[in-house]
Parts: sequence; structure tokens; C-alpha cells
Amino acid sequence: MKLPITILALTYVILSTLSTLAAPTKRQTAPEKLKVHGIFRSHMVIQRDEPITIWGWAPMGTVVEVAFGKNTATSKAAGEAGRWEVKLDPQPANSEPQMLTVKGSNGTVKMENILIGDVWVMNGQSNMAFGLKAVYQAGFESAQAHLPQLRHFRIQSGAESEYLETDINEDFIFGKDVEDKNWRVVTPETSLDMGAIGFIFGSRLQRALQIPIGIIDNSRGGAAIESLVPRHKFADDPIAAEYLKWVDGRRAEFSFEDFFQAQMDKWKSSETKYQKEIAADKEKGVTKKRRRPRKPDGSIRTWSVPGRSPSDAAACYNGMFGVFKGLNIKGVAFHQGFNNAMMNTSCKPRFYRSLMKLMVDGWRDDFGEKLPVAIIGLCAGGGAQTRLNFEQNGLSTAAYIRESQRLGLMDATDQSDTVFIPAYDQKIPQLHTKKKKELGLRTARWALKNIYEMESIVWETGELVSAVPEEGKLRLTFDKPVRVDDFGSEIEGFSVADSSGTYYMADAIYLETKDKNERYKQILVSSPLVKEPVSVRYAWSRAPMGNLKINGIPWQPLHSFRTDKIDFSPEVSHQDPDGSKKNSDAVKILKAAAAEALKTRIKTAKE
Repeated sequence: MKLPITILALTYVILSTLSTLAAPTKRQTAPEKLKVHGIFRSHMVIQRDEPITIWGWAPMGTVVEVAFGKNTATSKAAGEAGRWEVKLDPQPANSEPQMLTVKGSNGTVKMENILIGDVWVMNGQSNMAFGLKAVYQAGFESAQAHLPQLRHFRIQSGAESEYLETDINEDFIFGKDVEDKNWRVVTPETSLDMGAIGFIFGSRLQRALQIPIGIIDNSRGGAAIESLVPRHKFADDPIAAEYLKWVDGRRAEFSFEDFFQAQMDKWKSSETKYQKEIAADKEKGVTKKRRRPRKPDGSIRTWSVPGRSPSDAAACYNGMFGVFKGLNIKGVAFHQGFNNAMMNTSCKPRFYRSLMKLMVDGWRDDFGEKLPVAIIGLCAGGGAQTRLNFEQNGLSTAAYIRESQRLGLMDATDQSDTVFIPAYDQKIPQLHTKKKKELGLRTARWALKNIYEMESIVWETGELVSAVPEEGKLRLTFDKPVRVDDFGSEIEGFSVADSSGTYYMADAIYLETKDKNERYKQILVSSPLVKEPVSVRYAWSRAPMGNLKINGIPWQPLHSFRTDKIDFSPEVSHQDPDGSKKNSDAVKILKAAAAEALKTRIKTAKE
């Protein structure tokens, strides 16, 4: 028997009021029986060479005995929540399965086939979560996935929260309808359900290092960077602090009862219309296929709850990442950006840059000050930039967000063991590009070279050193040789502007030199439409032209860059109720200017 919607709604309101209106803290009481934190499960990988912390909850006063392999420790459940915790000595990598047993006076929890190795977190949004089964070479990769030392754990969307959760909601471990909540041993079958980047990255590390590798995938489709920043870091930036205050205010004003009533009112109106249409069809003697409105069932998506939405401050971090704070991990790979690069609405590059720094610093606050971090740049997608649309496609929110990702990472308190990995060159006209293997390989190369110090692995990045005016051109100097990826075609992807700030596609040639050590480090860029260039941009589009690679090596793209300081548009705050309109009006002007620049270049070329 189904309860009426009003009873379901009121029940939900009461429970929600008790558990969520006190955000950002959540009251937790001691459980009736022994419980281990949800990250600890059979088949998991525990981080090597670090103290092993295991924790959970039990009735207050319960003595808890923990045995892991030959190591044992005891703890007593204490405090209002009945929390217990033990620390075991660090262990080296070990591919021999071990048993983890947690015993209390009212129960025993056993977890089997646990290995010791390195644990990496795959964080971000849908392009990180995008499954191996949907990318190019999926069959080829999965056929090789006989990898008993590679393990996978997935925290699904829906786990977002307005407060920092202390445990993982079981419903969102691999999905509500999945019975087996244990870590997965990677096989040809299970590999297809992994995020593609995580699988490629993890499988290469495991094969190269010959130690167990654990991959925790907690990426969330549609997540904005605001939701991925640890909540405590918003206080470090005055603009971020004001934004958080606004989010908390919206949450405090939100009424579940009003929400459900509005849903019911909307359904009643739609149902009345549907019934009238059915009656009219019957009267006319016709049969039409009409979709009946779905009656609300009392459920609510996180998108609809301020502070819990994957667009809002810390929501994804609270329920999907910080929720297992205390677990030692090796590092984090991050791939996001699309939801913060939407034209007219959410593109706030300066704010994004600040949030990137806060995010990386916050991860290190919670998981170790030297935590390695790889930021994979916003991928390409949509229509590719060409000579026929160059200037118009050069008006790009995506390029600004890529820049903010790179510069925000450089702003982090400590840049050691960090990397920005360009992804713009893997173009395909889709939101979710199927070229994920390339990004996983790049991230693995960085890790093997820089984190694991394997000297035989090739991985380098490069930077623009200077851009100097020289007889109607700009002379660009780089710290490494930059060559086109086929070592032969002409250089593409540059644009130049004079003091007006109008950018036109530029010609680019190498500056000749007899010094072999300086070859391919200097490039002259120019345009017949720009007599006195003062600034330059490279690979500045959503799916840009741009074919330079560090030393010409295909997996080492030169990151996109610019030398100007021109804002995309007046950057409005989330709190501004007229923000979208202001951005839209400003973007219309920019679009018109870009279209005019394209028209001018094409007309000049014809003449």
C-alpha cells in the first residue's frame, strides 16, 4: 500500500529538518551494533608505507578489536556517536591477500582479499566518470584487463550533501540497485564499468610498478567546481566566503513542504490537461499516443535542494570525497570544467581560478600536505576551430576556464608534485569525447616519471618565456623546443592583436638559429591585419587549432595561453539576480565583434 504524497512529504520534511537544517554539521548518535566505515570492504587496496587508520562506530563503551593480517589493535567506542579508531603500523606493498577483521561485543565484520599498494582518486565531473565501455578502443583495452592487482571503488551521484558526511551512503556505492558493494577486482567484464581515464591510468601504473593499485572514482556528472571544494576552504577567500554565505542562506530558506506542494500543484494541472486531451480524442474517435504526467512520489533530486546541489558549495566534496577523510591515499587526478564554461551564465574565470587553488589546498589539508595532484584540462568538444571560423570560435569560455585551471593550480600553496595536463588537442564533436585513453595515458606518464621517478618514461611540460615586439611581429621564446606534432606541417593556432584587443588568425614561423640547443624555441607570429601586435593567444577556443607539442612528442601538447589581460565579460557573482542578463548582454557584444573580425579577415584574403 502506497502512502499519500502528503504523508511521504511530511515524513521527509521531519527527517530532513532533523538531519540537515543544522548544516554544515550533522548530529550522529551511536549505532545499535558494530559498524565499520563504508570505504573498508573486501577486495580493497590500502595505501602502502603510511599508517593504516581504520575506524567506525559502535554502542558507546564497546571495546573493538581490529586484526589486519598479523597486526592487531583495540579501541573503545566513545562520544555521542560511539566512534572508534585504530592505527596500525605502515606496511610495504603486498599482493598477498589479507583478512581485515573487526570484532565487538555485539558483532564481527570480516573483509577478505585486501591488498597493500597505492590508492588514487579520480575526481571531477562526467568526462572523468565517462565509462571505458563508451570510448574508442574499449574492446581492445577490456580484453587485456586480466588485472587481479587492480581494484576499483565507485561513489555514485546522489551522495552529494550540504554537510560533511561521516560515512558513505550505501545506496550510492556502485548504485542503488547493486547488491555487491565491495571493491571490484578488475577483469575484462568489470573494467567496462570503470571510468575510462581511471582504468587507463590505473592499469598502466599497476603493470609498470607491479604493485596493487586501487582506484576510487568519486567524479560526479554535472558537478561545478564550487561543489568540489572542501567547505572549510571557502573562508580563506573573501569572495568565496560571501558566496558560501549566500548558499547557506538559500538552504535555510528552502522548504521541503513547499517544494513538494509545488510539485503536486504542477502535476494536478498537467493531469487535468491530459485528461481533457484524452476525452477530446475519444469524442473525435481518434487514438493518439499521449504521455501521462508522472505523479510525484515524494522523492527529490539533489539538484533541487540548495546547498545539496552539485552546483553548490562543497556539496560533492561533502558526500563523495571528504566523507572518507582519514584514509591515506597516494594522489588525485581531476578532470572537470564544462559546467563552469557555459556561455552567458556560469563562466566566472577569476572565481574559478580562486576555487582551483582552494580545492587543491583543501585536499592537502585533509589528505596530506604533499598529496600529488594532476589537473587534466577541460577537454575539447563541439565544432572544431578552422580557418573558416577562426576568429568567431576564438570567443571561448572554455579557453578562459582552461587558463584558470592552470593558473589556479600554480597559485596553490605548494606546486611540488602537481601538473596541468592539456587535453584540448583530443578533438571530437561531442560533449563527452571518446578520446579518454589518451588522457589516462598522459596522466600515467606524468605519475610514472615525476611521482615514481621512472627515468625511462618520457614526460615534459613547457612554458612561454617571453613575447617581444619585433618589426611588426611578435617574437615568442619558449623554455623547451616546441614542434608541430607531425614534424612537418605548418604551425597552427596563433592569433595576434594590437592595442584594440581585436584578435586575428596569425601566421607563425620558426626563427632560424645555428645553435642546435635553441632550435624550435623561438617563433615569429604576425598578421597583415595587425600592424603593431602587442599580444598573442595560442589554442584559444573550445576545440582549438593548435598543433605544437613539447619536443614534438604527441602526448605533450603545449598548453593554451595568452599574453593579454582581457576579461571574457564583466564577471558577476552568483548572488547577483541579474547576473545572467548582464553576462548575456556582454557576450552579445563580444560575439558581434568576433564575427566582424572573421568577416574582415576573409574579405581581406579574397582581395
